[in-house]
Amino acid sequence: MLIKRDFYINGAWVPPLKANDLEVINPATEKPIAVISMGTAADIDRAVAAAKTAFQTYSQTSVEERLALLEKLLAIYKRRYDEMAQTITLELGAPITMSTQQQADVGVGHLQGFIDALKNLHMREELPNGDLLVREPIGVCGLITPWNWPINQIALKVVPVLATGSTCVLKPSEFTPLNALLYAEMVDEAGFPAGVFNLVNGDGATVGAALSKHKDVDMMSFTGSTRAGIAVSKDAAETVKRVTLELGGKSPNIVFEDADLEDRVAGSVLECFNNSGQSCDAPTRMLVQRSVYDKAVKIAEATGRQAQVGDPQEEGGHIGPLVSHIQYGRVQNLIEAGISEGARVLVGGAGKPEGYETGYFVRPTIFADVRNDMRIAREEVFGPVLSLIPFDTEEEAIAIANDTPYGLAAYVQTGDAKRAERVASKLKAGMVHINGGAHRYGSPFGGYKQSGNGREGGKFGLEDFLEVKTIHRP
Repeated sequence: MLIKRDFYINGAWVPPLKANDLEVINPATEKPIAVISMGTAADIDRAVAAAKTAFQTYSQTSVEERLALLEKLLAIYKRRYDEMAQTITLELGAPITMSTQQQADVGVGHLQGFIDALKNLHMREELPNGDLLVREPIGVCGLITPWNWPINQIALKVVPVLATGSTCVLKPSEFTPLNALLYAEMVDEAGFPAGVFNLVNGDGATVGAALSKHKDVDMMSFTGSTRAGIAVSKDAAETVKRVTLELGGKSPNIVFEDADLEDRVAGSVLECFNNSGQSCDAPTRMLVQRSVYDKAVKIAEATGRQAQVGDPQEEGGHIGPLVSHIQYGRVQNLIEAGISEGARVLVGGAGKPEGYETGYFVRPTIFADVRNDMRIAREEVFGPVLSLIPFDTEEEAIAIANDTPYGLAAYVQTGDAKRAERVASKLKAGMVHINGGAHRYGSPFGGYKQSGNGREGGKFGLEDFLEVKTIHRP
């Protein structure tokens, strides 16, 4: 049992002002692995005060000074890379192979992407009309990150703060706090000045709300559910602070009849199941052209039957448990809703996989003959659950794809390059993946509609944390 009760405030590890323990649970065993403290508004007050004081001097540092610190952080992260992967496996349940190849890798990739972007960012530029444009750090930033891709979101928020000369208070998810505490150790070792980075554990209703409402916080950056994002926006509105949000998704995956079905249908099933389906941009609605629908259904079913769940500590391509009993209950509820609404179960279904009575494991599930008005097609399941929906024409596919309150990602599978671009231009999503095209470090990540606002990563991620000042000269 790890004892991790302290917070990181003003360059030091300090106890909470009021004791309030929470056990961190290993989702594969349902047993506690650590104890953390749940903070209060008073803890947020002292963390924000430290960040506000630090901003006075850190905001005046040069780009070169900040780049040197980021390079140190990158070297430290690489040295402790395996430790990060093991930590994420322990608290999230991601299999160690996936943690090593994906979950921990984002900490390197995003940091390098921001370093590259910062080197090419012009903090001062002359406009064609002769005025001077100056980019300045925004101030004290409140950062709230989720449990599903923990270091991914921490890196996408903390690094641009450090890079631009702002300061921050991080509230990581209480379900996966250990990787955040490890990251705090790395920031400390890299030598960032006291108060530039602060970490307070706690829940959204107490610590998150205190951060969002705080009069001395200049910006909030939140990743999580749309419901919680709305709450953050409302709390922040009283002080008119900037708010960037990366929220939910119900991403359509349009499979046309001229696609390489064996490759793209099978690949799409595996992408949906990746990270146990706990990804906001997962391709969870597979829209298949009716002329090849039956064939796609057979490929999806065969791929789904080969999907395995297993012990996260073992190497391999299997998937692990869901993060918590709460998430397990939500996924079970939606699987049962799909069955009751008449969707055809191809693979999986309700309940736990055979032999996995302990742990928050679910059966990878594929539904066929889904209508877009069913709950499993409307609501974000956040589990390894895929819905197949037939369509006839390109126009119908686009209409179904856009018939969602979300707009984070979309996917297009086709052998026709012109159609791929044409369809992509009509999809209301912040990111469109064509024929398996992967997201690359340094490219903006974010969505339309209720999937949020703002963009994370690279140049655009830096700009979200900068103010623009115009200087009018004679």
